[in-house]
Amino acid sequence: YGFINTCLKSLVVEKYGEETWEKLRLQAGVQDSFLTFEVYKDEITMQLVDKACKVLGVPADIVLREFGKYFFEFCKRSGYDHMLRTLGGNLYEFIENLDALHSYLSLSYQASFGFGFVCFFPQEMNAPSFRVEKNEDGSMHLHYYSDRRGLCHIVPGIIGAAALDFFNIEISMKIVNQTEEEERTGKKEHIVFLVTQNPLFPCKERNESSSSQCLVDSEKQIENQPNKEDLEKAKNANGDRGNSVCPVKKSHWKTLRGIITLGKGKLLRGFDPVYPKSLWIDTKTFCNGLPFHMVFDKELKVKQAGVSIQKIVPGLQTMGICLDQYFRIIHPEIPFTISSIQKFINSQFVFQTRREMMPESWKERPMLELRGQMLWMESLQCMLYLCSPLLRTLHELEERQMHIADIAPHDVTRDLILLNQQRLAEMELSNQLERKKEELRILSKHLEEEKKKTEALLYAMLPQHVANQLKEGKRVEAGEFKECTILFSDVVTFTNICAQCEPIQIVLMLNSMYLRFDRLTTVHDVYKVETIGDAYMVVGGVPVPVPTHAERVANFALGMIMAAKGVQNPVSGNPIQIRVGIHTGPVLAGVVGEKMPRYCLFGDTVNIASRMESHGVPSKIHLSSSAYQCLKYKNFEITERGEIEVKGKGKMHTYFLIRNKSATENEIMGRP
Repeated sequence: YGFINTCLKSLVVEKYGEETWEKLRLQAGVQDSFLTFEVYKDEITMQLVDKACKVLGVPADIVLREFGKYFFEFCKRSGYDHMLRTLGGNLYEFIENLDALHSYLSLSYQASFGFGFVCFFPQEMNAPSFRVEKNEDGSMHLHYYSDRRGLCHIVPGIIGAAALDFFNIEISMKIVNQTEEEERTGKKEHIVFLVTQNPLFPCKERNESSSSQCLVDSEKQIENQPNKEDLEKAKNANGDRGNSVCPVKKSHWKTLRGIITLGKGKLLRGFDPVYPKSLWIDTKTFCNGLPFHMVFDKELKVKQAGVSIQKIVPGLQTMGICLDQYFRIIHPEIPFTISSIQKFINSQFVFQTRREMMPESWKERPMLELRGQMLWMESLQCMLYLCSPLLRTLHELEERQMHIADIAPHDVTRDLILLNQQRLAEMELSNQLERKKEELRILSKHLEEEKKKTEALLYAMLPQHVANQLKEGKRVEAGEFKECTILFSDVVTFTNICAQCEPIQIVLMLNSMYLRFDRLTTVHDVYKVETIGDAYMVVGGVPVPVPTHAERVANFALGMIMAAKGVQNPVSGNPIQIRVGIHTGPVLAGVVGEKMPRYCLFGDTVNIASRMESHGVPSKIHLSSSAYQCLKYKNFEITERGEIEVKGKGKMHTYFLIRNKSATENEIMGRP
């Protein structure tokens, strides 16, 4: 399920940032987000872990251990805090009941959920399994079984976090054995951890050897500790005796023994059960009251069975048959022998009926699974299997042609089926909401991408600050610029070329030329005003005033002449020639029109710049005297043209721009 992958993403984002997660997921080739209840392939999780090690430069065991610690907190934040906290009163009981937690969650999610140790496991796959053994010195041996090799380092991370959070103790875990488990089917990896621990705040009265007993007694010690209210009562009961100059220091337990008593001054110290001399229940009542139970001996011969299980498996009515003929063990994955069962007696056992032993008419039904615990009866040398049908929904009940009435009234399986039916409906609704949320996220992302494209197109047509004002519905006021530099260019003999070519050839030629020019506007940071036919107009110092407007336009003009050599004349096949004219002066700039608004320049400066172009020479850059004044001390090579007659302006002294003395061709063209 996506819960695990979501947790891994959360860990990377929280500790290393969004950029690291994005890099990691791209290398792993996985999506950005995961649905909580969606089933994903194990390879995705394994790939993420592998890439995390490489991207972060951290060994796998450290990554997995940190992931284990983080996953414990992630589970708590996700609503599993109380469920985990109530598994056991001490660390031994907590670990001992992890398999039971898997079993419960397999009902809730219709899949076995391994608590933090790999991922949610689909129903047909095996969850991790745990077996714990106490040692005489207070330490434990934790046996961990998993189909997924190389992920065992997650276990110390989670168990260590749980021990510290729930039982206030620090532990150390080291691997003492690592083998392929031959006894179990499926060839699972079997890791044995030695777990040693000490209390985080050890009591001074305890010696070193007794402190290790915290392994299994931590909960009892907390329960037996006196609270502040009891101590206050003890002080009040002692009266003035507590105010002596040299008071006698009593332990808390001595104080409590003087206050809290039961019966004739006896302190209640523990609980000892009382058993009857003989069992006060007859065989018939027992088999009816516990309809799902079986008793079998060391040879697996059935000695007794509940009435409901006899109804479902008629062969059990023949006492003395071998149990393994009618059932197989699904969990834990062990051989069907008494010795193997005794080894894993603390685990929950799941049996499944064998299809070949069912009546012919029942073979189309799904096989029934039973879940329960094993109890070894030493005096009888027999094993008692107390179980219930493993059913998740009413649909599964109907598929096996069973009814609620087949389950004993005291069996919570009845409630679990009904509650889980409701939970599955809620999960489906939650799943749908997650899917919709993910769809909206993707749509929002696409919308943002389209918005960026639209803005890029808009900013290509209008200056950015002007476009933003128009988007906000504001009126764009015309602005006066006291000095700027305007450039015009056109293609020499463009009219003749048009007369001799197909329209598509003209379009291709102009597009090739304008693409080169457009790139140069970015290189030299000048503003492209418009193109009309073969005419190309740019300005420097508008819409953002800059003192280097003339130099920018001059360098752009030099780049235009170079770029035009790469555009072919469709008539002659030779490079095209362009004329360029430049003039510097004041202008008025503003937005004109509402439909297809354009940012236009107005003033005599525009006219003179256009005249410089029209009176220019092919492949030359024609400068007015004002443009020359701005450039003459700027390291450009300029030659004088002299006085010429300019239409509408009379005689004007003009110049030609030859080159930039301090810039190379690559710099002018913006090439590396």
